[in-house]
Amino acid sequence: MRLKLSLLSVIILLAAVSPGGLLSCAYRKALNNDHSSPDYNKERSFFPIAVWLQEPRDAMAYKSYGINMYVGIWDGLTQTKLDLLKAADMKVIADLNEFAKNNLQEPLIYGWLQGDEPDNAQWNPVTKSYDPCIDPSKIIDYYNELKLTDPSRPVYLNLGRGIAATHWVGRGKCSGKTDMYKISNDGYLKGCDIASFDIYPVNSSEKEVKDSLWYVAKGVDSLREWSDYSKPTWCWIETTQINKGGRRPTPEEVKSQVWMALIHGVSGIGYFCHSFAGGTEAAALLHDKEMILEVGKVNEQIAALAPVLNSPTIQDYVSISSSNPGIPIDYIVKKIDDTFYIFAVSMRPGNTTASFSIQNGKRVEVIGEDRLIDMKDGKKFTDQFSSYSVHLYKITI
Repeated sequence: MRLKLSLLSVIILLAAVSPGGLLSCAYRKALNNDHSSPDYNKERSFFPIAVWLQEPRDAMAYKSYGINMYVGIWDGLTQTKLDLLKAADMKVIADLNEFAKNNLQEPLIYGWLQGDEPDNAQWNPVTKSYDPCIDPSKIIDYYNELKLTDPSRPVYLNLGRGIAATHWVGRGKCSGKTDMYKISNDGYLKGCDIASFDIYPVNSSEKEVKDSLWYVAKGVDSLREWSDYSKPTWCWIETTQINKGGRRPTPEEVKSQVWMALIHGVSGIGYFCHSFAGGTEAAALLHDKEMILEVGKVNEQIAALAPVLNSPTIQDYVSISSSNPGIPIDYIVKKIDDTFYIFAVSMRPGNTTASFSIQNGKRVEVIGEDRLIDMKDGKKFTDQFSSYSVHLYKITI
């Protein structure tokens, strides 16, 4: 997600990696480790939905599509930029510059930003070549400095696609060294309060990653596991044709990636809005009417379900089998009062029938699809899934 030196110089390299099991061990483990992550959301009805490095003058427009947070401010916060964010009631995670240090009382400042993607090889403008990845100890040291200045706010760290595509060549000599991430090894994830990563499978040029949307979920699983399930995790979702060699995802693919991340346990979502396919367009998402309308619908749904998403995950309420063993259905279960919610997504392309066996229930409503599903004996129902499709079920008991 890095923008180096100028907005013109994004490098999109994606590496080959062999897919693991259809239901990863990390995903299974995550289902049983839902309650250990601290929560920086003071309001249960608030779910972070961010954009990366956008102009504050566009904050009001983004707000109208359900965005509630800016991550990164080009050239840092100033009074003018803060005023624009205030006008839109837009929270921000920013660099701790001098202006920010003098405005620690500002409630819109949500957290502080570490340098982007320190796990990747680092461009050196003097030598015009790449230096190795940044040593994790430097990230941890800077984290400690930030916490000394302001212990009240979380420190946010975004890592590269090596979280998911572990042998990505863009990490240079650090490629494949996953121990560099782990808290247990004094890795990068020890240097933050909120852990994040990005991978853009539709835009990938590597055949093993290309169009394999499930790499988003794979990365979330790794991020949570390597942080010992001790931190909120976020991830970034592609929305544009990022470079000339990439492909713009469809609105349906964006929705699928968002819900894969949510189902695998993220507590914040961000959208990468830039396009460099025909010059630099920082707000390409905002200018793509079809895409921004769909993103707005997804965000509206997330906002409506925020109290549900922010609630503890429920274990052992449902089991799901897929008629096509090559297309697993991943899911998460929540409960508010006497209502259960099952959020489910098919993890591979193709069609399958999912069979649900639940503990009990009277009525199954499919949220946002204007349909009900018949339940057999108050314990079983089925539904159809196509490629990477998402269904959100509300079950009254």
